[in-house]
Amino acid sequence: MRNLNGLLVVVAVMGVAEAADWPQWRGPARDGVAEASGLPSKWPSTLKSAWRIKVGEGHSSPVVRSGRVYLLTRQGEHEVVRGFDLESGRELWKSDYKAAYKLQSVARDHGRGPKATPVIAGKRLVTFGISGILSCWDTATGHKVWSRDFAGQHRETVPLYGHAASPIVVDGKVIVHVGGHDDGALTALDVTSGRTAWRWTEDGPAYASPVLLTVGGRRHLVAQSQKFHLGVDPASGEVLWRVPFTTQFDQNSVTPLVAGGRVILAGYNQPTVALEVTARGGRLRTDRVWKNREIAMYMSSPVMAGGRLFGMSHQRRGQLYCADPASGKVAWATRGRLAENAALIVAGDVLMVQTSGGELLVVAVDRTRYRELARYRLSESATWAHPALVGSKLLVKDRDHLLVFDLAG
Repeated sequence: MRNLNGLLVVVAVMGVAEAADWPQWRGPARDGVAEASGLPSKWPSTLKSAWRIKVGEGHSSPVVRSGRVYLLTRQGEHEVVRGFDLESGRELWKSDYKAAYKLQSVARDHGRGPKATPVIAGKRLVTFGISGILSCWDTATGHKVWSRDFAGQHRETVPLYGHAASPIVVDGKVIVHVGGHDDGALTALDVTSGRTAWRWTEDGPAYASPVLLTVGGRRHLVAQSQKFHLGVDPASGEVLWRVPFTTQFDQNSVTPLVAGGRVILAGYNQPTVALEVTARGGRLRTDRVWKNREIAMYMSSPVMAGGRLFGMSHQRRGQLYCADPASGKVAWATRGRLAENAALIVAGDVLMVQTSGGELLVVAVDRTRYRELARYRLSESATWAHPALVGSKLLVKDRDHLLVFDLAG
C-alpha cells in the first residue's frame, strides 16, 4: 500500500491561530488537537472551577480567540449569541434573534438548542442555528453584520434532527450545507457580505462537519451529505470526487480525519474505513485501503495521537479504542459501557475524554494498553457539546451552563 504522508496534508483553516486559541469546531485545525502548555505535571484529585454561568440549552461548543469566549445557545424561542471574558467570565455582549424550531420526536432527548459550533474569522463570528439561520457577528460588539435563513430556496430549511454540521471558513468564504432532507445545498458565502459564491445542490445535508486536506498541491473540502463523502474545490464548488455513503436513519455525523496519509471516515453501524486520495496525470483516485467493523463510530469523532488512531465506538455501549492508522488493526479497546458518546481532545501525551454523562477521563496516549490517569465529575447534567482547551482553561457546555475549569489549580 502506498504511503501518502507527503501527498495528503491537513491545511490550516483559518491561517495561523494563536497558540491559546480554539477558534472553531474541534480546535485550531479541526482535528481535536490542543496546545498543551497549561496541563498540570500531576493531575489533582479534583478540578478547580474558574467560573460558571447559566446560558441556555444546546450542544454548540464554545470557541475562543484572544482571551474572548463566544457561544451560541437557545433561550425560549430565541437563539442567543454571547461574548465573554475568558479569565473572569464577565459577559461582554449579548445578541439574539427569533428562531422557531419544531423538535422531531426521535431527537427529543437532544433538545431544541443549536448543535453546530460557531467559527471565528478575523473580527467576525459566524453562527449556524439548529433551524438553518446563518449569521455573521462583529466579535468586538456583537453587532449583527448579516444573516441568511434560506427560506424559499428549499422545501425545508432544516434536516430531520436539526442542523449540526459546523461551518468552516476558507479564503474569506464560509461554507455550510443548508436546506433539509433530500433537498439541500452545500453553499459558500462571502464572510464580509453574506453573498453566495457557489452552491452544490445534488443532495441534502448530513450532520458531520467538513475539514480541509491537500492532494497533489490542490485543496479539497472533505464533506458529507446524506448519500456521499465528497471532495469539493472550496474556491469553485467543483466536486472533485465522491464516494457513496449512507447510514441507518440518515445519521452521518462523524467528522472526517486525516491520519497517516489517509482520510478516516466512519458512521453509525458502518465499518470505519481509510480512504486514499491520489492525483496522477491530472486524474484523481479514491481507494479504500482498509475497513474495520470493530471500531464503528456514531457521533464521536476520532483523533490522532502518538502515531495512533484513538476514538470512541458506540459498540458495547461505548468503547474507547486505539488502532493503527496504517492497517486499521485494533491495539486495545476498553470493555464497554463507558458512555453513550464522548468528545476527545489530544493534549500532549494525554487524551482528555469528555463523556456525554458529564465525566472527564484523562487517559495516557499509550499504544499498548488503556491507562486512565484521572477521572473527574464535570457536571450533573449531560455534556454533549465538545469541550475547548485553551492554555490551562477547559471550557465545558452542559445542558444549561458554560463551565470553565482551571487545570493549573
